[in-house]
Amino acid sequence: MKRTKLDVQNSKGLKLQAFLELPANQKPNYYAIFAHCFTCTSSLSAVKNISRALTNHGFGVVRFDFTGLGRSEGEFADSHFSANVDDLIAVSRYMASHYEAPSLLIGHSLGGAAVLSAAYQLNTVNAVATVGAPATVSHVKHLFSHGIHEVREKGEVEVNIGGRPFKINQDFVADFDKTDLPEIVKKLRKPLLIMHAPTDTVVGIKNAEQLYHYAHHPKSFVTLDGADHLLSNSTDSNYVGNVIGTWVQRYFEPKEQVMLETKGEQMVGHLNVVEDKFTTSIQTKNHNMIADEPAAIGGDDFGPSPYEYLNAGLVACTAMTLKMYAQRKQWDLQEVYVYVTHSRKHSDDLGLDKEKPTFLDHISKTLKFVGNLDDAQKLRLKEIASKCPVHKTLVSEVVFDTTVIED
Repeated sequence: MKRTKLDVQNSKGLKLQAFLELPANQKPNYYAIFAHCFTCTSSLSAVKNISRALTNHGFGVVRFDFTGLGRSEGEFADSHFSANVDDLIAVSRYMASHYEAPSLLIGHSLGGAAVLSAAYQLNTVNAVATVGAPATVSHVKHLFSHGIHEVREKGEVEVNIGGRPFKINQDFVADFDKTDLPEIVKKLRKPLLIMHAPTDTVVGIKNAEQLYHYAHHPKSFVTLDGADHLLSNSTDSNYVGNVIGTWVQRYFEPKEQVMLETKGEQMVGHLNVVEDKFTTSIQTKNHNMIADEPAAIGGDDFGPSPYEYLNAGLVACTAMTLKMYAQRKQWDLQEVYVYVTHSRKHSDDLGLDKEKPTFLDHISKTLKFVGNLDDAQKLRLKEIASKCPVHKTLVSEVVFDTTVIED
């Protein structure tokens, strides 16, 4: 995943911190904008995880900070709901001018309400997804209700929201009552995915029910069972990103994946050394994958490890070879299971007579056959399992040719 910093200004001339996350091939099929939750920033781990997951589905994703939040210019008091919507429209216009107009909007919490409102105004948006969104914009006022009375008396006060101090004024408070979100959702008439946790204590599940009621088909609901409002568990945010990426394919014309400029190669991998730990995006012509390392050794565990992919190649090739052989022989092989483990073992433990005892790579392969097979057939299949192309490659001498591409 590649990250590009964008130079976006909103309608008031304030600079918004924004980043464009790109797929491994750096050539998105479509573009999306992610709107973060109230008082959050685009650096929230859930925002990054969802964006990363969407890049694996071929999207370029813009994540940005609303006015007065994160590293965007302006004051928080200017970051009322209408300003959030204006910021979304400003980012969309920037993308339309410099890249391509975003066709998917994703919003978390109040950001979900903002993308619904923005999508109603943007003809280029083809689909919308919300996560933990309120059914009314004014719902968020309970977070600073302790300061509303004081605002009326003093004009501007400092309130504590989520353990952090923010300054708000009368215009900030009043703006949350200006938008009729239910009416907007009724008129939206665009594919809508509503995702919500039943145990959300910040924005109750009733909000999802109301949004779904207001919306017209095509509309979908996915429950985030066990998740909290901020999607603190990375498993939940990765799930959200992958569900959105899969769901939206129904409403977007599929496009052929384009490889990187290393044309003619079978596969490409990309690791953003600055942004990520070990998470590596892998792409073939038609498929995207993610490789990572376990958390125990400093990774994020977003995907299988390199050796697990090595094992996967051996497993798949073995199973396919056995199927083809059994079919050619017209044997009754109905199912095959291939269990593989890679490890490092000492030559003495393996019973090998080495002049210089040492540690060696060791792969164990266990087979299970389902079908009406006799012992002789099973023995022959065991022999064939060692003749699959990947197995032969692993036990043969391999010649590598490594080159460096100059920019």
